[in-house]
Amino acid sequence: MNLTWMLEGSARGCGEKPALVSDLGSMTYAELLAASKRAAAVLRERGVRPGDRVGVMTYNTPAFAVAAFGIWRAGAALVPVNHKLTAPELAYLVGHSKLRVAVVAEELSGRMREAAPEADVLTTDDTGGGEFDRLVAGAPEWEGVEAGPDAVAQVLYTSGTTGAPKGCLHSHRGLSAVPAYTAAAAGLRREDRFLLAMPIWHASPLNNWFLSMIYLGGTVVLLKEYQPLAFLEAVRKHRVTAFFGAPIAYLAPLKALSAAGIDPSGFGLPNVRLWAYGGAPLGAETVRTLEAVYGADRFCQVYGMSEMGPVGSVLRPHEQLAKAGSIGAGGMPGVDIRVVGKDGLDVGAGEIGELWLRSATRMLGYLDDPEATERAFAGDWYRSGDLARVDEDGYLFIVGRSKDVVITGGENVYAPEVEEAILRHPAIRDAAVVGRPHPDWGETVVAVVEADSAVTLEELRGFLSTRLAKYKVPRDLVVVPSLPRTPSGKVQKHILREQVRTGA
Repeated sequence: MNLTWMLEGSARGCGEKPALVSDLGSMTYAELLAASKRAAAVLRERGVRPGDRVGVMTYNTPAFAVAAFGIWRAGAALVPVNHKLTAPELAYLVGHSKLRVAVVAEELSGRMREAAPEADVLTTDDTGGGEFDRLVAGAPEWEGVEAGPDAVAQVLYTSGTTGAPKGCLHSHRGLSAVPAYTAAAAGLRREDRFLLAMPIWHASPLNNWFLSMIYLGGTVVLLKEYQPLAFLEAVRKHRVTAFFGAPIAYLAPLKALSAAGIDPSGFGLPNVRLWAYGGAPLGAETVRTLEAVYGADRFCQVYGMSEMGPVGSVLRPHEQLAKAGSIGAGGMPGVDIRVVGKDGLDVGAGEIGELWLRSATRMLGYLDDPEATERAFAGDWYRSGDLARVDEDGYLFIVGRSKDVVITGGENVYAPEVEEAILRHPAIRDAAVVGRPHPDWGETVVAVVEADSAVTLEELRGFLSTRLAKYKVPRDLVVVPSLPRTPSGKVQKHILREQVRTGA
């Protein structure tokens, strides 16, 4: 199994069909295959050898696809790079992954060169005038080196919410299974035109959706960067049939349309047959709101982990309201899921345990971190660190991360539950809950919030007194201008824990 096979297969079966469509034009499967062979030749000339790691930091443009398949054809490993990273964050990733070469969007190249002055940076731009673009256009086609099925195909970095980002090592064999499982779970089809508007370097857009379309012979519609109204226009212009995004990607257009006084009926939204989302569940009221605009019975939630490819579970359209907030019942095709208690046994209905996953897509391990790998694995299982509750019908509900539990006086307080209650306060726009060590209680609950107007601890405790059990109500309040977040938007709670511990 090798990731280049899926492109070759689709090029043979539907070579003249558009593989990539964007405002820059279109590229057929035959053209993408030929470009990837030329890209492999370029990388070989730059000194890339089998087993080396090559970074790609671009927007959602055809160059990412050309570079990715060129890297795999050269026998190297793709390192997708978050284009929102700061120079110090980039320096860490480049150093940790030991990148030989990086293909970088021209407008991002200055930051990459600042972060990694010794890296061989090849630029790409929208006009085809970047160094990578010109070299690929003039290079001969090279059949490349076929990496073995267990060779590393991708180093996928985690968000770094609990510390420094870790590099998940994924093999060709493992990643080749991700599209098959995703397509079966979400009902993807060869005739789909899938809009990629979320950053392609993210695990799910890249492996679940981009690779699934290449695997099936579908068409990927690339939106360079997500903007609410640009997203809607792309749906209309490119006759999109499927899309994946975080919940905010669906909610933001509603606000934009309302602010601009635009009727959503002109964008062809009901013609989209699949609205997939992930990153957070949706409540029943939000589902109703979205279905009224985007079309009923078309929403599908996917849950997964970078360490798993990412694959996991799926909440199908007919389950959205009845099981709102759930990630589904059991694993998607090809994935086994269990919820494990502290005794190592599966928990029963109404109980909470850690979510464990098992699949052929599981990472080989973390790059240069055998201790973290050992902690994450239990035989064939991956220990996700997510805590889940199982209901009487077998549906799973994420209640937090294992480190998101504050144990105060022997009672478990699940941070997401408290955060959800805090966010109902009209003056608070964002919130995170962490624990502070306490000599008597073990830990005490602390709320760290962004507020639009003044709010006191006494006021907040009074507000929460009818919404939460007394032991769950925060004992301290810290108001900050903004919560620390990763470039992908996740709150960095390890930073908050240290700040509330030291009083910084």
